[in-house]
Amino acid sequence: MLNIPALEKLVHELARLPGIGPKTAQRLAYYILRSPADYSQRLGEALERVRQEVHTCPVCFNYTDRVICKFCEDTHRSDEILCVAEEPSDIVRIEASGAFRGRYHVLHGTISPLDGVGPADLKIKELLQRVLQSFESEDTKPTIRIKEIIMALDADLEGDTTILYLAKQLAHTGVKISRIAHGVPIGSDIDYIDDRTMNKALENRIEL
Repeated sequence: MLNIPALEKLVHELARLPGIGPKTAQRLAYYILRSPADYSQRLGEALERVRQEVHTCPVCFNYTDRVICKFCEDTHRSDEILCVAEEPSDIVRIEASGAFRGRYHVLHGTISPLDGVGPADLKIKELLQRVLQSFESEDTKPTIRIKEIIMALDADLEGDTTILYLAKQLAHTGVKISRIAHGVPIGSDIDYIDDRTMNKALENRIEL
């Protein structure tokens, strides 16, 4: 790259984005330079608007520009089932499936001791409070609105660690704890499935 400090700074900042390597960052930087003069201004305004208007929902911690997010606001969704997601972006994929009509709770990460991320760094305390607050007293008989919690976390070491921790913390509530199934993707060839995926597929097999 040419020794142009301003351009190098832009490439450096773009390369810090998830999934963006140095070469991609360079292509993006040169694209911005080649774009019409007002593009940089509109891009900057969009970034500034996001910083000013978007915040986490105080109920589920999804991103929103409303007082509470549209999923918490929707009265047609079930209060009896709660889906725990790792990041707000995961909700988009879950909603795209059309298979879930309950509520959400976003942890904003997973437990990862090697990265210095513990339970206190995530929205775990808020999840536990949310479950306990859902208990109601009806005719002196305790009931709970949340019947099931689905763990929709990645099938990796950090995801498994987080799920085990949450299951232990929620064990005394009596709420059903489940996790999304992992296994052979639809339309894939078994010849190309790795051992861990095959193991999960066999564990999550269904009766016909």
